[in-house]
Amino acid sequence: MKTFLSSIAFFGLGITLLSMYGNNLVIAQNSKSEDIIARGTEPFWSVTVSKSAIIYSSPDKPKQTFPYTKPLTAQGRPANLVRVYRLKDQRNSILIIKQVDACSDGMSDKNYPYSATLILGNQVLDGCAEKK
Repeated sequence: MKTFLSSIAFFGLGITLLSMYGNNLVIAQNSKSEDIIARGTEPFWSVTVSKSAIIYSSPDKPKQTFPYTKPLTAQGRPANLVRVYRLKDQRNSILIIKQVDACSDGMSDKNYPYSATLILGNQVLDGCAEKK
């Protein structure tokens, strides 16, 4: 009986360790897929998010590069659902990426899996986003 109970305990511990290991793999895959590009039309703009930098560009303005910051996420929700990036060195500037059923840029037939809102100072830009 002791052998049987210890076998069950060992089996349960193994399952727990495998589950923990599996979760770490998922986290590693998500962290590699951090690269996101957000785009908007009228006016045209784009933001590229990578582990090295967050880069804003527009045909009308010079390119702006911000240091990468770890995104804030919605409490109690999957990390992939909502991401909020604070753009350092720029007052009151953030990028919000939210997972949606479909987002259209209004100019093409392409549907994106994320909506994007960029607040850059006093300017609010709306668009769509996808993982690179």
